[in-house]
Amino acid sequence: MSRAGQSDAHFLNGGVSFWYSDIGGPPAKRAALDGNCDVDICIVGGGFTGLWAAYYLKQQASKLSVAIIEKEFAGFGASGRNGGNLTGLFTWSRQNYLKHCSAERLLAMEIAVRNSVNEVIDTAKAESIDADVVHAGNLAVATTAAQLGRIRDRHKDFIERRGYRPEEVQLLSREEILDRVRIEGALGGIFNSNSARVQPAKLARGLAAVVEAMGVSIYEGTTVLEMDRGRVRTTHGTVRAGIVVRATEGFTPHLPGYSREIAAINSAIIVTEPLSDEMWQKIGWAGHETVSENSYAYNYCQRTREGRITIGGRGVPYRFRSRTDVMGQADGATVDVLRRDFMRLFPQAKDVRFEQVWCGVLGWPRDWCPTVGFDRSGGYAWAGGYAGSGVAISNLAGRTLRDLILDQGTELTALPWVGHKSPNWEPEPLRWLGIHAGYHLYGLADYMEKMNGRKTSKISYIANRLTGRNI
Repeated sequence: MSRAGQSDAHFLNGGVSFWYSDIGGPPAKRAALDGNCDVDICIVGGGFTGLWAAYYLKQQASKLSVAIIEKEFAGFGASGRNGGNLTGLFTWSRQNYLKHCSAERLLAMEIAVRNSVNEVIDTAKAESIDADVVHAGNLAVATTAAQLGRIRDRHKDFIERRGYRPEEVQLLSREEILDRVRIEGALGGIFNSNSARVQPAKLARGLAAVVEAMGVSIYEGTTVLEMDRGRVRTTHGTVRAGIVVRATEGFTPHLPGYSREIAAINSAIIVTEPLSDEMWQKIGWAGHETVSENSYAYNYCQRTREGRITIGGRGVPYRFRSRTDVMGQADGATVDVLRRDFMRLFPQAKDVRFEQVWCGVLGWPRDWCPTVGFDRSGGYAWAGGYAGSGVAISNLAGRTLRDLILDQGTELTALPWVGHKSPNWEPEPLRWLGIHAGYHLYGLADYMEKMNGRKTSKISYIANRLTGRNI
C-alpha cells in the first residue's frame, strides 16, 4: 500500500499523460510531410485549436484544402494532458480587456465562452466521439475564510453583473459541499453548472480522426523551422498556403521570432489507482463534478470514468527560456506538491496508491488575455494564450478563426479578444525571475491567509501586478 511518501519508482512519471495510458498508450504517428505541397490553409499545431479550426473550416467550406503540421502527434500537448475540465468560466483578466473594450462587449465574450461548453458536448455527440463526458458542473471550494469571502464576492458578481441565472451558479455552505464531496477543511464554495468532465486525449484523438475523414491532411512528426508569408518551412518540406494559422499555444516560444510572445508555464497532474467502493463511500463524489480549490496556488481534480482521482497544480512553474518537458516527465518538487495537496484534501485516501504523474505546458500571455486574429493582407491567423483554461475557449477560437478566414462578419468576430495584442514578455533572465517571484508570492499569500487572515492577503495584489493577472 502507498502513502504520501510513496517512492517515485512505484509509479510512471511521464508517458505523455495518463489519458493516453488509459487508451493504450501514445498513438503511432501519422506520416510526416513528404516533400513540398500547396494548400489553401496550413495550420501549425495539432491541438484543440488547430483541430477545431480545421473542423469548422471544412464543415462550412468543404472544397478548401487544409493541412495540419504537428511536430509530435495530434493531441500531444496540453490538449491531451490537461485536467479534463471543460468549463465556461471566464478565468482571464477582465480588467485588462476593459482597457480596450466596453463592459457589454466583454460580457458578450464571456457568454460565448460559456456557450462553448455545450458546443463541444453537442459536437462530440454528433460526431460519435466518446470522451467520457459528464456534464456535472464544477465545485470551487474554499478552505480558508479569505477564500470563502472571495467566493461570496464572485457569486454576487456573477448574478449582478455577469449575466448568470441563479440556478447556474449556487453558493454552497460547508454542509452542502460535504454532501457532494468530503473535502477536508472545506468551509463552503460555489457550484457552477456550466462545466463538464472530459477525457481530453479521447476528445483530441477523436476530433483528429473526424477532421481527417473530412479531408484534412494531418502531417505528424514534422517540425516547423520557419513561418513566413504564404509559406511554412519544415524538416520534411515546405508547405505553400494562401493562409497560415498559428495554433501552437505553450510551444509558441520555440518558433523563430516568437520567443517572447507567450510564456510556457508548467502544470502537472497525478492520478491514483482505481478506488474501492468502500473508499468512494468515504469520499462521496457521486455526482462526478470537477473540483478546484479557490487558492492562489490553484489545484484541480476530477473523478475519472474508472473511479480514479486526478489532482493537478503547479510545482516548478516555469523553466528558463520557456523550456518544455520530455514526454510529460515531472520534476520531483512538483510531484511532492501534488502528493501533499492530495493528502491534505483527501486524508481518508492516505493509503491509496498513485499510478502516474505527468506534466505539460500552457500558454501564458503577459496580460492574461487570450487572443485570436487574422491579418488578411499577410495571410496569417493565430489563436492562443488560454493560460490553462483552453478546453472550451479553443472551440470558440476554432469557430472565430473560421468566420475571420471566410470573411464572415459575425457576433464572434466582434468579440474583444479578436485582434487583441498582448505585450511581449520581458527578456530572460527577468522573465524567469518575475514568474518565479510571482508564484512565490502567491504561495506566501495562501500561507498568510491560512494562518491569520479572514481578508484577502495584500501580498496577492503585489503578485497580480507582477504577473499581469488583474482579474
